[in-house]
Amino acid sequence: MLYLNDRDIQSVGVDWPTLVESIETAVNIIDSGDYVQPVKPYLRYKNPRNRIIAMPAYLGGEVNAAGIKWISSFPDNIQMGLPRAHSIIVLNDPSTGQPSAVLNSPLPSIVRTASLSGVMIRYFMQARSVERIHLGIIGWGPIGQYHTQMVTALYGDRIERIRIFDIKGVDLSGISSLYRDRMEVAETWADVYQHSNIFITCTVSEHRYIDLYPEKGSLLLNVSLRDYKPEALASVKAIIVDDWDEVCRENTDIEQLHLKQGLTRDGTQMITDVVLRHSLADFGEDEPIFFCPMGMAVFDIVTAVYYVNKAREKGIGTELE
Repeated sequence: MLYLNDRDIQSVGVDWPTLVESIETAVNIIDSGDYVQPVKPYLRYKNPRNRIIAMPAYLGGEVNAAGIKWISSFPDNIQMGLPRAHSIIVLNDPSTGQPSAVLNSPLPSIVRTASLSGVMIRYFMQARSVERIHLGIIGWGPIGQYHTQMVTALYGDRIERIRIFDIKGVDLSGISSLYRDRMEVAETWADVYQHSNIFITCTVSEHRYIDLYPEKGSLLLNVSLRDYKPEALASVKAIIVDDWDEVCRENTDIEQLHLKQGLTRDGTQMITDVVLRHSLADFGEDEPIFFCPMGMAVFDIVTAVYYVNKAREKGIGTELE
């Protein structure tokens, strides 16, 4: 069994084009039906803000892998100098069930999240006549920073401006000089929201704050799930989810739209519709596109397979009995 820690995962590195392709491969397999993914349970005890989530899945096709991600989110950790989230992924041999790899690092989960956003951006760019990207990021933690890495790696030559806002401030000292002169730290979230055609929420906000209607023709990647007041999205027709049963619960923005605005499964499209049926073409150029992904375990599995395969190729990691 191969054991990979955080240092090992960092040594493997991030190949954004390949990782985005891996997620798209998984989307195709999902559409074929060759996967199993139970609705993930949330373990809560004592402090209701804390949760540990179990995410088991099997993904068939050319991936053919099974496993589980066990991820915790303890918001108060930050005050103690600890990461908010901890994540471990176990892969099993799909034929015998024998554990084959353990990835003890939050990075595969972070990279998976940004790679799925990369798939949506790809199809948004294909469906819309977007020549220059005005990227907006709300929340400058690891998720926000890796999203910025992903977009600059894939579309760096088309980026006009990157605007960032975080209530705790933003440190851009680690940003490559290649993009630093195109980046600005905004004074409010609205400054970012109203000047972005690709807008990504990467916060840990406990209170919804976005109360303005989206900019025409913009792509809204609602990565952090609980940022929009329902009335801000009441007129949006292009609502995309990864899995309705997963995302319409746990006080997500989709659940609030369901409860307060009457949104139903039939009023949404799935990521499979976007990738395989090019469904974004069904909407006008000025229609905002709202993507709300709860996070599918199959995407964690395919990302873990990528890291395990690359680690074995490079001789990285520790073989355990």
